[in-house]
Amino acid sequence: MKACFASLFCLLSCYAVGQDVKITHGPYLQKVGEHEVTIVWTTDSDAVSWVELAPAGGESFYARERPQYYQTKDGNRVVGKLHAVTIPGLERGTEYRYRIFSRAVMLEQLMYGHVASSNVYRRAPLRFTTLDAGKPAISLVVLNDIHGRVDDLTALSGSVKYGETDLMIFNGDMADYMQDEQQLFSAFMDESVRRFAAEIPVFYARGNHETRGLLSRRFSDYFPTNSGKPYYAFRHGPVHFIVLDSGEDKPDSDIEYYGLAQFDAYRSEQQEWLRSELQSESFRTAPYKVVVMHIPPVASGWHGTFEVQKKFLPLLTNTGITVMFCGDTHRYEYVEPNAALHDFPILINAANTSLEVSVTPIEMSVKRKDTSGRVLNGFTYYPAHK
Repeated sequence: MKACFASLFCLLSCYAVGQDVKITHGPYLQKVGEHEVTIVWTTDSDAVSWVELAPAGGESFYARERPQYYQTKDGNRVVGKLHAVTIPGLERGTEYRYRIFSRAVMLEQLMYGHVASSNVYRRAPLRFTTLDAGKPAISLVVLNDIHGRVDDLTALSGSVKYGETDLMIFNGDMADYMQDEQQLFSAFMDESVRRFAAEIPVFYARGNHETRGLLSRRFSDYFPTNSGKPYYAFRHGPVHFIVLDSGEDKPDSDIEYYGLAQFDAYRSEQQEWLRSELQSESFRTAPYKVVVMHIPPVASGWHGTFEVQKKFLPLLTNTGITVMFCGDTHRYEYVEPNAALHDFPILINAANTSLEVSVTPIEMSVKRKDTSGRVLNGFTYYPAHK
């Protein structure tokens, strides 16, 4: 009997040593704040994963032992194919270097296989910079309604560069559906990682198409936020951003949702969160206040429009909102303040244009560009004290 167990152990050990693992998608940055970052990637087989971190600078990554950060739950290191490692305790406005690792795991962490990693030998470590509320000037780019058009994504993000672009905002409907992981990444995230998302954080406002498909219920697993919800807020430089989730565009009873939707109640829950967020010191003291929401609270006349108009606009009015960025309609429209509904402008970006935003203590400049990089029009906003 002992010989049998010994042979089985030897066989399993040999299998474990030979077990391969590959990084299939990512890494990309999520939930970047002043003092933390979450790095997300996927593997083709179950693995335990970690991130090694080093300060910026010319010192070799191999000059010393680097701290390792794992995704954990209830005292265990998480094993799976989706990896989201959070690194706390960072300094604000500070650049760091990182690299990722995944080790294949079999038999409930009893057996280990090969290790996959980012290219640690032939490529410089990846970088990121934490947010900083005290930074005087920032820049960002807003995209929406890509619907899997990778060529447009590439063209519209052509000016995005690390060190020049602080952050990206995806304002919904980047894919037609979230049916499965492969669709999510092939529709827009693989190209985003290749272009910028491994080093420039992406802040995501969920669109109505991201609520559809089997994978949609795991949206927050792939795109975690500081609130644990698809609605959240953050501050970078002189701008306080409020990211709202407008939910679905049709009534919950519509046959398209198979009796599984409950977005009216969800928007009411979000309404209470928004009421509290508007009282935060970060919001009240920010020179610029920007709201990001996929479905505009005007124009379409659909149920989702009426819901966000009724539940969000009364709270946002008279709070000093600089501008609201929306998408959804696939057409550009600039809605001037309306005394009866909202006292701030609403900029609805088209599906094939980007918004390039530069913010200084003096002004916020927004340029709307097409896929060729041509500036179509622009807007200038001033801080609240002006």
